Amino acid sequence: MDSEPRESGAVKEEHEPASGSLAVPSGFASNRWVKLNVGGQIYTTTIDTLVGREPESMLARMFLQDGSMKPSERDEQGAYLIDRSPRYFEPIINYLRHGQFVCDSNISVLGVLEEARFFGIYSLVTHLEERLGQQEEPLSDRPLTRMDVIKAIIQTSVITELRFQGVNLSGADLRKLDFRNINFKYANMSHCNLSHTNLNYCCLERADLQYANLECAQLVSVRGLCANMEGANLRGCNFEDPTGVRTNLEGVNLKGACLESSNMAGVNLRVANLKNANMKNCNLRAAVLAGADLERCNLSGSDLQEANLRGANLKDAELTLMVTPLHMSQAIR
Repeated sequence: MDSEPRESGAVKEEHEPASGSLAVPSGFASNRWVKLNVGGQIYTTTIDTLVGREPESMLARMFLQDGSMKPSERDEQGAYLIDRSPRYFEPIINYLRHGQFVCDSNISVLGVLEEARFFGIYSLVTHLEERLGQQEEPLSDRPLTRMDVIKAIIQTSVITELRFQGVNLSGADLRKLDFRNINFKYANMSHCNLSHTNLNYCCLERADLQYANLECAQLVSVRGLCANMEGANLRGCNFEDPTGVRTNLEGVNLKGACLESSNMAGVNLRVANLKNANMKNCNLRAAVLAGADLERCNLSGSDLQEANLRGANLKDAELTLMVTPLHMSQAIR
């Protein structure tokens, strides 16, 4: 009974707080080192670190003289026990040390925010809320996923026009889906997997389909005016409408694209860019290629019967093994 007052008195006498400084409890000096056991992880810091930057926080009140909150129990090593996640506490203690928020990429900023709220580190809370707010602004342009697209299709009535105009679908896995009559004008579909999809009667005007995979897709009566399909894989696609309506790919960019073995009968490819494209064994009967750039295009084995090649650039194009001979009138105005 007598030892406790003597110990308290001795400590109080040794560490009397200076006028104008933060009032720490009698048992703690501002420069004293303390240990915190946060979820089993030991952190060593000073009272000044815990109190100086955020004097109204929970951590500060544990060690301030006002008695608003007593320190927690200690473990066998004398560290104060705090039942919180050490993963999110480390960025908080570092913030209290130097005033800068530093967080490894594998740590959730939202998780740190929740811990900062719990400990009452409000200057950090404000900073993290602003940071997350800035990150959320461009989320509206985040690429939609396969599940997002499927939900949109399921929730839309069959008699209602479904529009993905201007939507970011970059890199999405959309293979084997039914997209008939959907409006993809100006959409970003670069690097999408659209293999075996049904895109009949779709609007792809000025859509970005760079390096997309459309192998074996159905593209009957598609409107793809000035679409960018550079480097895309369109092997084995079907463009021919049995009713005679032409697929319109006028001005499309198919530079370096693969169209091998595709059925492109009657397709309008007027002034299209087909440089270095692979069009081996394509059915191009009655196709319109007037003014198209076919430089170094591989057309070997293709059927160009009645195709319109007037004004087309056929420099270094591969025209061997043609199904039907190419008539001069097809390429001369």
